[in-house]
Amino acid sequence: MVKHQPLQVYERQLCLSCLTGIYGCRWKRYQRSHDDSSKWECSWFFILCCSFLLLLVWSYFWLEAHNDYNEFNWLLYNRSAIWKDGTVPILAATLTGFTYTAFLMILALCHIVLGQQLNLYWIHKIVVLAILLTTITGVVFIDDFWQDEWDIVIISLQFTGPFLHIGALAVVTALGWVIAGQVVRVERSSDLLLVLYLVPLFISSPCIMDRSKLGPRPAVIGRRGAPMLAPEHTIMSFSKALQQKVTALEADVTISLDGVPFLMRDRTLRRTTNVDKLFPARQDHDASFFNWTEIRSLSAGLWFLRDDPYWTVQYMSEKDRNRTANQTVCSLAELLRLAARTNRSVIFSLRQPPHQHPHHQLWVSDALKAIQRSSILPEQVMWTPDWYRKKVRAAVPLLQQTSDEKLPVAELKERGISTLTLHYSQARAQDIRQFSGSNVSINVYPVNEPWLYSLMWCSGVQSVSSDAPHILKKVPNPVWIMSADEYGLIWITSDLISVAIVIGIFIFQKCDTQWKMSGMRSYNPEQIMLSAVVHRPSRDVNLMKEKLIFSEINNGVGSTDELSGYTGNGLDTYSRDDIMTPARHATKL
Repeated sequence: MVKHQPLQVYERQLCLSCLTGIYGCRWKRYQRSHDDSSKWECSWFFILCCSFLLLLVWSYFWLEAHNDYNEFNWLLYNRSAIWKDGTVPILAATLTGFTYTAFLMILALCHIVLGQQLNLYWIHKIVVLAILLTTITGVVFIDDFWQDEWDIVIISLQFTGPFLHIGALAVVTALGWVIAGQVVRVERSSDLLLVLYLVPLFISSPCIMDRSKLGPRPAVIGRRGAPMLAPEHTIMSFSKALQQKVTALEADVTISLDGVPFLMRDRTLRRTTNVDKLFPARQDHDASFFNWTEIRSLSAGLWFLRDDPYWTVQYMSEKDRNRTANQTVCSLAELLRLAARTNRSVIFSLRQPPHQHPHHQLWVSDALKAIQRSSILPEQVMWTPDWYRKKVRAAVPLLQQTSDEKLPVAELKERGISTLTLHYSQARAQDIRQFSGSNVSINVYPVNEPWLYSLMWCSGVQSVSSDAPHILKKVPNPVWIMSADEYGLIWITSDLISVAIVIGIFIFQKCDTQWKMSGMRSYNPEQIMLSAVVHRPSRDVNLMKEKLIFSEINNGVGSTDELSGYTGNGLDTYSRDDIMTPARHATKL
């Protein structure tokens, strides 16, 4: 009696099952297909790619915007009157969405490599579409609410551009294996690689320079003291900044109802004091409508322990926490005395009181009186307000005149301005060189990250204002600096390695395809085993089955036209006529 073995003998493919199961919920082998993906599924793959790329840019934006997280939270506070760290939910949602789409992208690329049909599961489609729409909404919101922050992307590319180019080159080179299997897209992929190879021609960075031309390390100015280590605008904050070896102290000055200049950034006292406890009916009033006695009675440190704006309270000692709780609002006179005692400079901006304020017209003279009554030298004070500048120069001629307005050099000289205080988005390398050549110093704010500090250093700025002097203190040299020749060598080397790998991939793919085709042409379909007398491994059975299918397609032979037994080990073979059914056997008899 002849035993027959079924044609469909499968080997376990756990990895492939997981791949198609997670991506398209196709866990069974009969659900998979090697056919070309439909236009509908290709459209969803395009949507997935768009979601991934948009999230990649969105993630990069928030990664570089870390320098200005506190500014973002402060803008949210001004709009909602409630202090909260709005970056936490944004970062959590961005990380989740990016991880999800990146995982699906990897699965989709694996489908393409293995020749599997793309068939994204409907739940994945809903989630991907929701991620895309949410990201677009976030981009529109930031463009409306924080539009100026987009500049950080352009500026950061001057620092990260060379490394992003190498990373993109490595990714595209690694995807060469996928691209090589798609013959139709070879020409397009070659164009993409050519563009990537030539990208360094358009990369410009201040850090690509000769080390001999690097200027001195920029001085660090404590912006509102050291607000990451202690409550802003308090004596404790300025003392912490002095411990970090800052060269100057920066503050925002407001005039009280009785004409005392004090330090306050906000229009009201709600955020940085306990005014809601002592004066609940007046908590939304302008800070300048409180007299100095009332202001002095407020705590300027409890809010820092409660809100923990920089996530640093957990690292404070018990002594520092007690000291923080006892901080009060600081006056300009106190700041000037501290600076005089430690031989530091002071730079401040002055806010004019409202029209109903009794010192609305006297605000400049009130600030000048505080300077003249203190023991600080006039040349240690950097005067920023443009109001009544001529009168100020006439009253105290030794004050250092500074401006936060980017003006032509001739006009700066006419006004007697020797220092420009600019936002980092306005500090271009060519402008910095021009001002420095005219003996106008450049101070850039806010600079809280080492990469931005390094970029400003290579650009040639003289000083930076920072909320994080304790971080910049740990940057003795630029994070990276290289000459044009060194960068050119890295560029050419990486391009040559990429070209060699891509050519090797295409050659291997071509040879592998030719080998498979030659193997199918030389294989005899009659070698397929029907008899189970000799049990062959399932892997061999599958291989022979696949070769039979391909050979039948090429030779036009149907599976019902010819079947043979297995000839191995001296066993006889049987044709279709030799295998008789019971009916045929009875007829013959």
